[in-house]
Amino acid sequence: MDVLEKFKDLFIDVWTDGIAGVNISEILIAIVIFFFFLFLRGIFAKFVVARLENYVSKSTNKFDNSLVSSMEGPAKFFPIVIGFFISTTYLTLEGESILFVEKINRSLITILIFWTFHQAIGPLSVLIKTIGDLISKDLIEWIIKAIKILVLILGLAAVLEIWGIKIGPVIAGLGLFGVAVALGAQDLFKNLISGILVLVERRFQVGDWIFVDGVIEGTVESIGFRSTVVRRFDKSLATIPNFQFAENAVINNTQITHRRISWIIGLEYRTTSEQLNKIKKEILDYIEKSEDFKKSDDMLLSVKIDQFAASSIDIKLICYTKTRHYKEWLNVKDKLAMQIKNIVENNKASFAFPSTSIYVEKN
Repeated sequence: MDVLEKFKDLFIDVWTDGIAGVNISEILIAIVIFFFFLFLRGIFAKFVVARLENYVSKSTNKFDNSLVSSMEGPAKFFPIVIGFFISTTYLTLEGESILFVEKINRSLITILIFWTFHQAIGPLSVLIKTIGDLISKDLIEWIIKAIKILVLILGLAAVLEIWGIKIGPVIAGLGLFGVAVALGAQDLFKNLISGILVLVERRFQVGDWIFVDGVIEGTVESIGFRSTVVRRFDKSLATIPNFQFAENAVINNTQITHRRISWIIGLEYRTTSEQLNKIKKEILDYIEKSEDFKKSDDMLLSVKIDQFAASSIDIKLICYTKTRHYKEWLNVKDKLAMQIKNIVENNKASFAFPSTSIYVEKN
């Protein structure tokens, strides 16, 4: 019986002292409280968040949709923070244990605050509509990414400060390291600055068809911090460093107002003046009557004799189509070429081709 009595006393003593002086009963109750809040988190995520998402999906406002979607993570994390705080408050702690638990609670709250700020930045960018008229959409996305990274860095610094890690010396060390890295990463910063200049100057945006002589031609798919991804017309993907767009002339074909047709029509030298005049007039009449071409004072429309070339009399044709789309422009050119051929043939004239005459002298 003495043995059992001793075991009983020892059991009660261990139960009372528990872990780090905390009664095991308190620990069990604290665990139950914490798991209760985890259960509430599941209910909150399943019903409240789901109902909010269903409610805002019916509105035409993009801001509330984006806000509810982005706040889903912090909202689910909030019951965990509350549950841990209440469960640890129930415990009877002493000495270093109190400081340790307090640091954990402060860290969780800090993470919640900065996570909320981080997630709120995206929806707030939807409200920045007036800036879109001053700078490009891609530059706004860059700024949003930079702010998000800054919030993450500040949040990490705040958590480290809670645990007694001074960030001043760390930043100083990173500064020296950054100088060393910068000396070996000049191209990286060069491309970064070039990318910012490209976006500020709005040389092109995602979806634009661009041409850089000797570098690339295709459709812009994304603009990154260091490089730009362009889909070429053969459907291959090219990644071009941003400095190429800052140092070379960029032709943005998407921004053209009208497409130009500029041709040289070479006729044989035996073509008479009357035939030349009729051919020019009929070509001009066709363009002026056709709905495919733009006719205005600021758009050049010319069908004139350009020069007497080595093997032909050259007529210079310049006109502009109404369409900006490449495929439609090809169709308009095709119809114009067929019409010009019919006009030349109907006037009993012929197109010239390079030829050489050889004269043989007889002795």
